[in-house]
Amino acid sequence: MPLMPGAEPFSHDGGPVGVLVLHGFTGSPRSMRPWAEHLAAQGFSVEMPRLPGHGTTWKDLAVCRWDDWYSETDRAFSALRERCDHVFSMGLSVGGSLSLRLAQLRPDDVSGIVLVNPAVDFHHVLKPLLPLLRHVIPAFPGIINDIKKPGQDEGGYDKIPLNAFNSVVNDGWKVIKADIGKVRTPVLLMHSREDHTIDPSDSTWIREHLTSPDVTEIWLEDSYHVATIDNDAPLIFDRSVEFVHRLAPWSGAG
Repeated sequence: MPLMPGAEPFSHDGGPVGVLVLHGFTGSPRSMRPWAEHLAAQGFSVEMPRLPGHGTTWKDLAVCRWDDWYSETDRAFSALRERCDHVFSMGLSVGGSLSLRLAQLRPDDVSGIVLVNPAVDFHHVLKPLLPLLRHVIPAFPGIINDIKKPGQDEGGYDKIPLNAFNSVVNDGWKVIKADIGKVRTPVLLMHSREDHTIDPSDSTWIREHLTSPDVTEIWLEDSYHVATIDNDAPLIFDRSVEFVHRLAPWSGAG
């Protein structure tokens, strides 16, 4: 299938500090491109992959699972780690989930993670039925473009394939929550006051259960879920750059 406009991955060779940028479930790199380009303009090396099944059609996503998205995350991170002294991971929503998992499994390699409206649970009465429903109902209606700023488009799907979503919930989020104490890397957590896609209690749970000694929390007051292309995007960009400079200062910073 042809890619949606703006769904192409992004790669930039910069200095010795690398940043992995991860979009969310049913979204695409389009929602993260301005952030990735901003980081590249600061002189960082940047990798922004297109996670398997995204940026084309929801039916492509239906055949993908958590291991597929994490494998692509690990591949892109490893590509940065081979050429950079320090590597950070920054993600929106399930991209934040993947960043958390990366920090859990590769604690000695991840210099820090930035989470924007991260997701770790499905707060719905249908959650226990997901393993069965996925065999009966191919997809749920999805929420796309949960953005306060007019005229923005994240390049996402309007359907949530249940086979894939069940894998997020039961293969991804379950183990991330069980291993939350393994996150030792510094964390910058930014989340919206008003989010119609992910329950804000996910960020609260993460903040309360992280054992990392270096956690910074910032509220986003003027954005909905896809805050990376919403009104608070400049704040996200600036604070993430400050976070990297604090933890991995280098003379080539722009």
